[in-house]
This record gives sequence, C-alpha cells and structure tokens, in this order.
Amino acid sequence: MKILITGASSGIGEELARLYAVKENELYLLARREDRLQKLKSELANHAKAVKIIVCDVSEFDKLQQKMRELDEIDMVILNAGISLGHSLEITPFDEFKRLYDVNILSNHAILEILLPRFLEKKNGKIVFISSLASLFSMPSSKVYSSSKRALNAYAEGLRYKYESHGIKVINILPGFIKSELTDKNKFYMPFLLDTHTGAVAIKKAIDKNKKFYAFPFRFYFLIKLFLSLPPFLKHRVIKVLFK
Repeated sequence: MKILITGASSGIGEELARLYAVKENELYLLARREDRLQKLKSELANHAKAVKIIVCDVSEFDKLQQKMRELDEIDMVILNAGISLGHSLEITPFDEFKRLYDVNILSNHAILEILLPRFLEKKNGKIVFISSLASLFSMPSSKVYSSSKRALNAYAEGLRYKYESHGIKVINILPGFIKSELTDKNKFYMPFLLDTHTGAVAIKKAIDKNKKFYAFPFRFYFLIKLFLSLPPFLKHRVIKVLFK
C-alpha cells in the first residue's frame, strides 16, 4: 500500500510512519523540517518497501499541490498536519488565526483536490483526518483551534456522504491529549494524557478497521458527551466558574 502522511516529522505523524513501516508499504512522508524527515527515513528504510520524503509547508498551497501532482499513485492519505496556538483568553491576531486555518483546514482540501480525482478514477482510496476531541467543545481559551477541528469534522462528514458509494473510505479520528509538540504547549493538567506510541497504535487500529468515526480515550469522550448533554444554562455556569 502507498501511504502519504502529512505532519510526519514529529508526534503522531512520526509514530504512525513507524507503525506503517512494513515491507508491504511505501511511505510518503511530508513535513517542513527536512532534517527530521531524513532522520526518520534512515530509521525506516530497512523496514518499509520504500520511504520517500516530501519537504513542504502545507500552508504554501501552490507548492503543496505541485508536490501532490508529482506523486505516484496513493492508496491512503493520513491528513495529520496541524498546529495549535496554545491556550489564551486574549483576542487572536489575524495572521495567527489565518495561519492556523491554513494548516488545519485549507491544506487538507489543497491535497484532496489533487488526490480525490485519482481515487475516483480507480474507485478506491482511503482518506484519514486527524481531528481532536477539542472539536466537540470549544473552551474560551482554545476557540480558534477547536473551531478549526470542528470545521474539519464537518468537511470529513460531507466527503464521506459524497464519496462512500464510489469506493472511497473517509475516516475521522478524534484523539484526546497525546504527547506531542502540540500538547507540549499546554501549561495545564491534561486528563487521560497518552504517550505518543499508545495514541498512534489506537489510531492505526481504527484506520485498519475502517472506522468512520473514532473518538478516544473513551472515558474522556464519555465525560465530554456527558457535559454536552447538560442544559445550556448549566454548561454556561460551569464554564463561567472555570474561566472567571
């Protein structure tokens, strides 16, 4: 299988590359940091059928789409690249807001505009989105990140309804806190924090089982759903207490 992984130079993307590095798979690893990609390629070269690196900032859309056009046939794309601004109650500067949406949302469409026609032509392909449990509930301190991931959920859902009858599988993964450069920015207690390998293993299992929607850890997901089931006035009161 030929697999493209974005955001492959660290965190979940890097660990997924390790998990998919088997003799049957060709890996295409995309990220900004060439040194990290080269190091990972050297590590995985003897495990995978082939490992190729793509050095690109996903927010540079013209360059990104050109890289996609140059690719060989791809069987699965794992859209993992994402950034966070950390947590703040301040107004987010517009350039930071735009940068986050460029990476977390628009880059995915830039990639799929090129890959989807190929999937449609062969009536086969798998698209995996790495969203977040943060998409289910937007805290005042993470409204930009949470809203971007909620938009990602809606985009994934629409693609699934549109293309599942064409042999294309669309999978949306909503992890909780997983150890990564992204979560390292958080200066607060992160409930049910998973180490990177454990989180990546859970994600790979969901992908391999073709789960359309997978949110984990389950206990954390259950608590969020329980909170969301509260009457609006009660949810509002809780949030006011937490962020007063």
